[in-house]
Parts: sequence; C-alpha cells; structure tokens
Amino acid sequence: MKDIIYFLKQIHEYAGKRLYINMFAMMLIGLLDGVGILLLIPMIAMTGIVDMDATGTPVAGLFGFLQEIPNVIGLEGVLVTFVLIVILQNIVNKQITVRNSKIQHGFFRNMRVETYNLLLHANWKFFIKNRKSDLINFLTAEIARSSAGTHSFLQFLASLIFTFIQIVLAFWLSPSITSFVLICGLFLLFFNRKFLKRSIELGSRNFSLGREFLGGITDQINGIKDIKSNALEASRMEWFNQVTKRMETEHIEYTVLKTTSQLYYKIASAVLIAGFIYIAVQLFNAQAAQLMLIIVIFSRLWPRVAGIQGSLEQIATTLPSFKAVKALQNDCRSAREFEDFNQGNITPMEVHKRIECQEIFFCYNDSSYALKNINLSIPANKMTAFVGRSGAGKSTLIDLLMGLNQPEKGQVLIDGIPLTNENLISLRRAISYVPQDPFLFNSSIRENLELVVPDASEAAMWEALEFSSAAEFVRKLPEGLDSVIGDRGIKLSGGERQRLVLARAILRRPSILVLDEATSALDTENEAKIQKALERLKGKMTIIVIAHRLSTIRNADQVVVLNDGEIIQRGGFKQLAEEKKSTFSHLLQNQLEATP
Repeated sequence: MKDIIYFLKQIHEYAGKRLYINMFAMMLIGLLDGVGILLLIPMIAMTGIVDMDATGTPVAGLFGFLQEIPNVIGLEGVLVTFVLIVILQNIVNKQITVRNSKIQHGFFRNMRVETYNLLLHANWKFFIKNRKSDLINFLTAEIARSSAGTHSFLQFLASLIFTFIQIVLAFWLSPSITSFVLICGLFLLFFNRKFLKRSIELGSRNFSLGREFLGGITDQINGIKDIKSNALEASRMEWFNQVTKRMETEHIEYTVLKTTSQLYYKIASAVLIAGFIYIAVQLFNAQAAQLMLIIVIFSRLWPRVAGIQGSLEQIATTLPSFKAVKALQNDCRSAREFEDFNQGNITPMEVHKRIECQEIFFCYNDSSYALKNINLSIPANKMTAFVGRSGAGKSTLIDLLMGLNQPEKGQVLIDGIPLTNENLISLRRAISYVPQDPFLFNSSIRENLELVVPDASEAAMWEALEFSSAAEFVRKLPEGLDSVIGDRGIKLSGGERQRLVLARAILRRPSILVLDEATSALDTENEAKIQKALERLKGKMTIIVIAHRLSTIRNADQVVVLNDGEIIQRGGFKQLAEEKKSTFSHLLQNQLEATP
C-alpha cells in the first residue's frame, strides 16, 4: 500500500485538483450506476412477468412510488428514466476518460521534460559516471513504462471508487449478506498478495534487462564499422538472440502471472457467488427482490474487484521504472551546476590578460590524482599548446579550464577572478570547443552551422567555411549548404567533418578557441591551411590546443608538456625541441621517424 500512496503523491504533485475533480466524477458515475440498478427490480415487477414482492425490503418505498405513477406513464416512464440515467452516466464517463488521458499524458510529458531538463543541467562529473545508453533508456523506455503505470493507477482509482459505492448500496440492501461477501473478498485479496510481490520482481528484472538491451544496441550501432570490418556479425547476432530470448521469457512470465491470478480470482469468485446465493436463501431467507438486486450488484462488482487486482499488478510491474526515474532526477539535482537555470541575459566573458591555474589537484572518483600541483599561466590572445603521451592529463586539464570539472584543490582564475558557478556560464559562452571526434547532427550543413549562431548570415557561414578550408568541398556538394550530411556526418570524410566543426566554432566568434586534436584527421595540405588560419587568429582570441601531431603547433607561443598529471616542461617550440633527452624532444623525434 505504501507504493500506491507514493504513486498518488507523485501524481498529485502534477495534477493537483484535477485529480480530485475526476475522483468526484467517478463517484457520480457510481451513484448513477446504483440508481440504474435499483430501477431494474421495479421495472421487472411492472411487466408482470415475475411477481416480485418487495415488502420489508429497502426498495419497498421505490415500489410504492412507482405504483403511484399513472398507467399512461408507467413502464415507459421508468424505461425512459433508466435510459437517461445511462446516457448521463456515459457522458460523464467520457469526460472522465478524456481528463484521465490528459492527466496521464501530461504527467508523462512533464516527467520527460523535467528529467531532460535536469540531465542537461547536471555537471560533467555526472556524465562521466553514467553510461550514455542508460540515460537514453531512462528518457525513452522507463518514462514510457512509468506512464503506463499512471494509466493503471487511474484505473485503480476508478475501480476503487465504484466498488466502494456498490458496497454501500449492498449494505443498504442487506448488511448481513454484504458483510459475509466482503469477508470472503478480503480473504481473496489477501491470498493474491503473492502475485503483487512477483509483479514487482518482474518489473525489476524488466528494468535491468531493458537497460542491458539498449546499452548493447547503442554500443553496437556506434561501432557498426568495426563489427563489419572485423566480421563480428555472428557473435553480435548470438548476443542479440540471447538478450531478446530473455526479454521474450520475461514477457511471457508476466502474462502467465497475470492470467494465473485472474484464473484463481474468477474461480474463487464463482464459488463465492454460488455459496453466497445458497446462504442467502437458506440462512438469511432473502426475498426474491432483495436477492435479485444483490446478485445484480455483485455481478457488476466482482469484475471491478478483479480489475483492482489487475491494476495493482500492473502498477507493481511499472513501479521499479518509476522509482528509478525519480532516483535519476534526484541524482541530477544533486549534480546540477547552477541554482538558477535561466541564464539568458549573461554576456560572453572576455579574457584581457591571462587564464591561470594555481596549485590545482584533481582526481576521478577518489582515485589517484589525474592532475597534480598544476601552476600555469595562459596569456590572452596567444596560442598555448598541451602535449604529452596518452593519459598524461591533457584533456583533464582542458576540462578544468572550461569549467566542466572542478579542482579538488587550487583554483582557476580569469584575469585574476576565480572561476565559480557565478561566472561559469559567461565563460562557456566565450568558448568554442572543437573535439577530436567531431559532433554533427543528421541535418544540413546550414542547420549544423546555425546550431551555434541561429541568425548567422550566409556570408558569415561561407567566411567561416573558407577560414577552415571547408568551403571548397561544400561548394562541390549537390545542394551546397543545404546538403544533408547523415548521422554524425557519415557522408563526409573524417577531415571534412573536422573542418566543418572548426568552421562552426569560428562562426561563433569566440574569445577562447579550444582545439582538442582538431587537425588529427587532416592531410598535410589542409593541416598547413589550418596552421595559417590559426596564425591569423593570434592576437584576436586565446587559442588552446591539444596536439599529438607536433607539426600543428610549431607557431605556438607556449608549449606545455605533461606527464602523469604534472607539468614537466614549458616554453617555446624551438626551445623545447633543443632540450636533448627531454620528453618533448623524444616525442618529436618519434614523430619524425614515423613520418615517411
């Protein structure tokens, strides 16, 4: 029951008074249904087909009232009244169904929007900790499953209210018989509680299996080129068959569970109704009119009670997904970067003097330090390059400079002002970041450029494309700027993708340009063009480069060499190259030997 109350609280937070208006309307339907049932016995008696003596029963007054109705109206009037009641009942029921649908789908959308909003504003550490496919699974499958639970919950409320009203009506007709039936019904519900426990277990297994399935599919689609290149189709197909077989088994097991509970319930109900009729006649001497009314009431009541059981099982199945989504939301709230998400009026920061790192230490998940005692000054409007072996800490340091991660010790300063949450958005709006793995949408080149500058003119786009040496290949495309480039730019070569992302970064006109291996996929000719373009930018913006190809940074104003999270060398390119037996000269020598 505590899980049902938990669900009610969550829906109440969203729907508010609308939920209770619907509950009141459900009560009205139950009352109308009860009135319709009460009219059945008098109508049968008025036909004269069956002699229904209601003397001494609660409906005797209704019989007397109907007998006073003129014969001209008689049965016809009662039938018309019955039809009008049914019409009114179904009109109200339609409105309830529509309003319940609005609550369900509105709650579904609200949960999806809230979750996505919290995800977007979580800090970078949160995304390092969580698997991308798990987050996609939450936003799609698990929230949708939670929405199905909302539908089941609203059905549960309707059945509960209807059942309550029918029980009150039955008590009015015969307290003794109704008490007997209720005791048997409660025993039946108690007996079926094991089905609820199994439903929750199945829901937990479905949640884990769905996450595993989507995670595997995401990884395989992302790596489809490696799968095909290495002829791994058979092993991947074997994995897919195993996972989908387990999913099939889970769904069948739930169907077996649901049908078994319904089977037990209906058999027990049939036995109970038979016993109830026998006892009503033999022990309670129920009159025909009274007995028929109670039979009609409980013949309508039992399916509702069975519906309550089914709704509870459905809620139990979806509850693990719902709780997992709420837990994710709470994690996002704990990891959010800013208290106020509305940062629309903040202007981009300008760096006039320098970016500094003072005694910075950083580690991931309480492990050994990835950065140790970093003291560094990056002059404004000049080019600073970071080099070092893989795992030296270059990307980690860049993440700190962009405010994606926060140092465990020390601080980052912009023109002497510490970088905090108060000025972080201003810094981000001043940065254009070009990653090693270019990120492009499955849309046109124009739309990919407009992502950073929605109102950019076509002339500005071509200027940025010319700067990044991308204009030539874009002009050769069939539709130019309006050419669709495929998922993650798959219709373009690696070098073309990187040049396009660089053009997008330049189009933003940042004061800080960060290039993370942004020229690694370029040929020698285009690399030289980018070098000249970067040279033209010096003096106009602060350029920070991570480079494995050391030829890219020959004109850097400062080269910083990292090893094992520490700065071990710093200076100009020529100065470091002349330092024999140093890490930088060793890296440079290895690249020269590798160049044909």
